[in-house]
Amino acid sequence: MECHQRFYQDEEDFRSPFARDRDRILHSFAFRRLEYKTQVFINHVGDYFRTRLTHTLEVAQIARTIANALGLEESLTEAIALAHDLGHTPFGHSGEEELDRLIRRSHSPHGFDHNFQSFRIVHQLERRFKEFPGLNLTFATLEGILKHTPPYPKPFLGQWYHHYFNLDRHPCLEAMVVDRADEIAYLSADIDDGIKYGLIHFHQIASNPLVQEVMEEVQERGYDPQEKLFRHRFTSRLISKLVASLIANSINPAPGKILCKSLEATTPPPIAHDSQMEGAITHLKGLLHRHLYRHPSIVRKMYAGKRCIAGLFDALLQEPRLMPEEFYRQSGQRPLHRVVADFIAGMTDRYALRLYRELYGVEA
Repeated sequence: MECHQRFYQDEEDFRSPFARDRDRILHSFAFRRLEYKTQVFINHVGDYFRTRLTHTLEVAQIARTIANALGLEESLTEAIALAHDLGHTPFGHSGEEELDRLIRRSHSPHGFDHNFQSFRIVHQLERRFKEFPGLNLTFATLEGILKHTPPYPKPFLGQWYHHYFNLDRHPCLEAMVVDRADEIAYLSADIDDGIKYGLIHFHQIASNPLVQEVMEEVQERGYDPQEKLFRHRFTSRLISKLVASLIANSINPAPGKILCKSLEATTPPPIAHDSQMEGAITHLKGLLHRHLYRHPSIVRKMYAGKRCIAGLFDALLQEPRLMPEEFYRQSGQRPLHRVVADFIAGMTDRYALRLYRELYGVEA
């Protein structure tokens, strides 16, 4: 097992190394901030929308279920799942796209990547020890966070990362499970939230074979599509169907082994659905993009979020003293645009909006 830490710590601990990783992530500042970061819907618009925090908890629950069924390490799976979105900016993927664009525009061709930012948070940015930066997680957890979403090699990852984390090979099976659990969680949750708030309707996605099948099964159990409970049963059944599909079609080529070092990244990952289900998932994503993610109310909110991030980025570059002292000190030691990006990426939605209003006197 690759459960050694980056820095040796001689301390007694009744937990397994991966359970210790999980707990350190749970107690990090970045994890707590997920409560007020957007998933798809700005979280103060409706009290019951998913946030990055609720999404992360759902991913962890689904991932643990799959890992248990496949005989994998549950605590490692949970640690990777809990950390997989720590690096997300405010305002969801729109915020990430804007911060990436701003950096690429005039500072660096490498831009901003939330997966790498999640790795940087646990590996460097969070401080819990005097002697070294980061949370001092095990190699397997760090690799899983860095590589849970393919493709693994990135232009901004230097030779050290490529060599140390085997970027030409698949990560541990637990990391692959988290990647697919993430997909299951956001597909089901976005449909649930979208229908609850009237942004999308079942008839707009009913052409999808997977949706058709789930709707028919729920109706056979006596639920009417017009009643509130139908949405709940649909969401639950959709998750169960996707989880069952993944378990039935995935393999553990080395039971009891953590790392999957024998598999080149060009080899299809062993954690996958069959081709028919993969096609249905791809088709469903297309329907959601067309009918939900491009809904005018969401587009307007995300546009405002992009304006907010652009305004903060420009202001903080012009006057670094607007940042807290810990970030201002770093501005003399690292490229300023990276320090500013770290500060903005760590903001919650409401903090970013409040600071924007304070600096510009208007709403974003």
